[in-house]
Amino acid sequence: MGLSSPKSSKYHNGKFVPKFPEKYAGDADKIFFRSSWERTAMVFFDNNPSIIKWASEEIIVPYISPVDGNTHRYYPDFIIKIKTNTGEIKNIMVEIKPLIQCSPPKQGKKKTKRLVEEMKTYSVNQAKWAAATEFCKRNNMTFQVITEKDLFK
Repeated sequence: MGLSSPKSSKYHNGKFVPKFPEKYAGDADKIFFRSSWERTAMVFFDNNPSIIKWASEEIIVPYISPVDGNTHRYYPDFIIKIKTNTGEIKNIMVEIKPLIQCSPPKQGKKKTKRLVEEMKTYSVNQAKWAAATEFCKRNNMTFQVITEKDLFK
């Protein structure tokens, strides 16, 4: 996606105030970011003229957790409506995650508590993303996971 951000960010979570509230699909007075990466994406969406509309955590996608077998609610980070260079309108569901959570954890000789937690996180993320991909197929959208590698090109 090629978003740019300062090298060090003091933002961790907080309220986001858009410059262009009319582009936000939802209550523009209630936009919150949970990480500096989400804030970076919000600034990009708000300021990019190709982004027609965007929303943060406005859609619920049910998924079954592989950890407990129960149905849970997944709130993808963003939904964006974008106008491409060819004039085509695309709807994209975006999740922002650290790159380390996008591939299976590396197993050492010992099964530590940390490794078990990383394995749970990875498997739950995979279940969420599979459900999101299916949701998007049914709703003429695409699903995309963005990492820090994509954000800060």
